[in-house]
Amino acid sequence: MQTELSTQLGVEHAVFGFTPFPAVAAAISRAGGFGVLGAVRYTAPDDLRRDLDWIEAHVDGKPYGLDVVMPAKKVEGVSEADVEAMIPEGHRAFVRDTLAKYGVPGLAEGEAAGWRITGWMEQVARGQLDVAFDYPIRLLANALGSPPADVVARAHDRDVLVAALAGSARHARKHKDAGIDVVVAQGYEAGGHTGEIASMVLTPEVVEAVDPLPVLAAGGIGSGRQAAAALALGAQGVWLGSVWLTTSEADLHSPALTRKLLAAGSGDTVRSRALTGKPARQLRTEWTDAWDDPHGPGALPMPLQGLLVAEAVSRIQKHEIDPLLGTPVGQIVGRMNDVRSVRAVFDDLTRGFEEAVDRVNRIAGRSGQ
Repeated sequence: MQTELSTQLGVEHAVFGFTPFPAVAAAISRAGGFGVLGAVRYTAPDDLRRDLDWIEAHVDGKPYGLDVVMPAKKVEGVSEADVEAMIPEGHRAFVRDTLAKYGVPGLAEGEAAGWRITGWMEQVARGQLDVAFDYPIRLLANALGSPPADVVARAHDRDVLVAALAGSARHARKHKDAGIDVVVAQGYEAGGHTGEIASMVLTPEVVEAVDPLPVLAAGGIGSGRQAAAALALGAQGVWLGSVWLTTSEADLHSPALTRKLLAAGSGDTVRSRALTGKPARQLRTEWTDAWDDPHGPGALPMPLQGLLVAEAVSRIQKHEIDPLLGTPVGQIVGRMNDVRSVRAVFDDLTRGFEEAVDRVNRIAGRSGQ
């Protein structure tokens, strides 16, 4: 499954795997793909450095990249406390009442409230980059569009390709104008923040919009047949995230959540603002229903919502409150029916890809007779 982009990056298969877990990222690269570590949860530079050290020790010299969440425009001089002060008391009360309704226990005294979505903040994201550029990363991806121009230049000075996610051809053209090297066309089916255009429509639109830049297809891809379809639409690779959540290398810290993912069908997700304030596809739960209820207060804009619900989400996950327990995941969850190693997922992807290509070649051969 090789393309010009995979050859340029020195990987065997044009499979780009986004994951928040270092062990998964390293396993993806070892299997012949391109592992991309999500950095948004790293608020302390030393924590990111520790995990990049681990990847370096376990990637067998294979290439890998980093994904950050960084606004295109600088947002300086705004502290987390400043943002916290903007959260209305009514929304805080709604969180307290919802947790009380389901009997969600609190955290132990002195226990950290868990991951707080602060990676979008200028000082945090730039701190991540200061660490990342000390390592031989080959790709820097940004989930909030094109990163600031100075970041693009800094990456290019280190021979690091820059990728940005796009949910429409219009967004993709902006990335091209900003000097981005790779565009990830993320369809409606994908997990996390998505737009409203399905992958089958979006991928060829983006390919045409940014030609000759390489495009990666994301959303609704979890099999070799789907990967072959993406390449047939003009993509130079696939960007997969959800499918790694149920691999044996993933570290969800929640057997109950793993069971929910394995049991979920492709119709059991929803695009909701409950987690971050921006529409993000995730498992539908009574937590997302509460935030999407028109009689409720509604989610706050990003980043207020993420800060508001950080402790609540930590409590729900720690105590595995089943009706409220969820995670970002795409519609491909309907195929995630058992726990497999990253290598097993790759074997399935490559075998399915070869079978799909052979099938199309046979059809093309018959039509040419």
